[in-house]
Amino acid sequence: MTPNEPLADLRPGLVSRLLAWHPQSHALWLRILVAIALTGLAAWMRIALAPAESGGRFITFSLAVVLCTIYGGFLTGMVSTVLGMLLANFFLVPPYGSLAFTDPVEALWLNGWHLITQLVVMASIALVQRQHRRLQDAAAQVQQGHKQLEDTFEHSATGMAHSHIDGRWIRVNQTYCELVGYTQAEILSMTFKDFTHPDDIDIDLDNLARTLAGEIDHYSFEKRYIHKKGHTIWVYLTLSLIRKADGTPDYLIAVVQDVSRRKASEAALETSEKLLRQAQKIARMATWQADLATQHFHLLWDSHNIMCVPAAGLSASQMIEITHPDDRETMMKKWSLAVQGKQPYDLEYRVVIDGEVRWLSVQADFERDAQGRAIRALGVTYDITARKRAELEVLRLNASLEQRIQARTQALKGAYEELESYSYAVAHDLRSPLRIINGFAMAIREDNPTLAPDSQQHLERIMGASKKMGELIDGLLQLSQFARGEPHRTRVNLSAIAARQLEELASQEPQRQVTWEIEPGLTAMADAPLVEALLQNLLSNAWKYTAKAPHAHIRIHTVTRNGQPHFCISDNGAGFDMARVDKLFMPFQRLHMPHEFNGLGIGLATAMRIVQRHGGELHAESIPGQGATFCFTLPDDQSAASDQRIAASVVVAQSE
Repeated sequence: MTPNEPLADLRPGLVSRLLAWHPQSHALWLRILVAIALTGLAAWMRIALAPAESGGRFITFSLAVVLCTIYGGFLTGMVSTVLGMLLANFFLVPPYGSLAFTDPVEALWLNGWHLITQLVVMASIALVQRQHRRLQDAAAQVQQGHKQLEDTFEHSATGMAHSHIDGRWIRVNQTYCELVGYTQAEILSMTFKDFTHPDDIDIDLDNLARTLAGEIDHYSFEKRYIHKKGHTIWVYLTLSLIRKADGTPDYLIAVVQDVSRRKASEAALETSEKLLRQAQKIARMATWQADLATQHFHLLWDSHNIMCVPAAGLSASQMIEITHPDDRETMMKKWSLAVQGKQPYDLEYRVVIDGEVRWLSVQADFERDAQGRAIRALGVTYDITARKRAELEVLRLNASLEQRIQARTQALKGAYEELESYSYAVAHDLRSPLRIINGFAMAIREDNPTLAPDSQQHLERIMGASKKMGELIDGLLQLSQFARGEPHRTRVNLSAIAARQLEELASQEPQRQVTWEIEPGLTAMADAPLVEALLQNLLSNAWKYTAKAPHAHIRIHTVTRNGQPHFCISDNGAGFDMARVDKLFMPFQRLHMPHEFNGLGIGLATAMRIVQRHGGELHAESIPGQGATFCFTLPDDQSAASDQRIAASVVVAQSE
């Protein structure tokens, strides 16, 4: 490096700084003070360096004016000029030390010329400074605009890229890179065809060819990119061609906006519309809107085909015309009230389309203006013809069913009457022969005391069989009696009835040691005589089957199941096999041999009939050798009880 190189480096910087100086950056008083100081310094230097009578008296003052003008502007230069002229004329023009002139013409010419030259110098300096500042401002604006363009390109929310005509990239912004998933270095080594979807390349190339041929200046369309990770991205591409001054193609500008979400939304919307149309078609549902000003109804989304209406647009008169004559008045009245806002529009009525009567269910909402006047209606219409036909069929079947029920009821009533007649015949016609048989057997035994033991035994068997036959007839009559009639319900204390009956059983067999436990306060709404018979059969059953238990125990309590109380009688007696529980409540069916426990097999069947007459249920649980538990319900719900009694009546009729 030569010694002059640093100066060469400094001079442009110094000149630039001088030209870029802003005089107005300092206060006026400071600039005037600097002008006075510099002009005084120039006067001192002139007087000190050369005698007064030597020439060039304004040279040093000119230098001061230049410096003052550069520093403080034109005004400061004028102050320095005027002050310099005063000092020069005072100190350097004879007679010295005064402002008098020996040669006024010469003094005027010199001062005038100095003033003119200084004005030219000051004006030139001020003009150069102003022009330089303008150039600086223009350069700053250009630089700022360039930076803004750079920022717009680099930080745009859309992808932007410049490329050569052959497809090679010039530059791409970060958004574009993030859109396709590649880095800038990777994209600059590729072309747009490398990540364009294969199905969209030809469309892009065709449009590009038309642009280069001058047919169009730019083009826009939606296309797909293949992301670096492999998934598809929908974009909206706008490509513009920039030409040189001579009209030849220069480069391309591509602006790319990610529209994947919109395309996904459009696809979802399209799917929803298809599903909605399909649902409308399946449900036979039509959507419509009505312009109340023109009284015109328009069916939406192909609804006129669903409803088999000839056209999508119908006038109010056409709507009235297809309405069934019997329903027109009702429909028009409800429509008028709904338009006035007095009630909602929701009704079912009939229409006649192609000679076929069809039922419709129509609902509508109204859009109103600021004054509350209805201006448009939006509605939904359902074809409910199939439902209405089904309802009519159900009504027809119900009417038929009622007739069949009445016929069945009459048949059951006849069966009950026949059963009563049969019971009466059993009571009067069968008992008489049994009494005769038993009477003659007793007479033979009394009249022939010397009969052989075998004959005496035969007579005993005859009398026992006739007695057994009488008991069976009584049980059958009792079972028939308990299965008929409507119970008269009152509040019954089951705990008190159970205690009394157990005490009676204990007095009949004082030799047995039986303990019992009764939960207090067991009550139910039931027929008192029937409950008396129910508990007598169940408690007698528990008493009988605990006869062989070493420590017989009977317990009366309740359990709650499904919110309903179940009254239970438990014992620790012989029990039974649950595999045969289906025979437990059948008349004359016994689960034990006669030599083990006596009985007719009527008690539990009778208990079941009593519970069923109350609309309740009776069930049993047992383990052989460990006792049994019988639980029953006596519901207060009269409707449920009635249903149970109907079912029970059918069972009784079948079993008897």
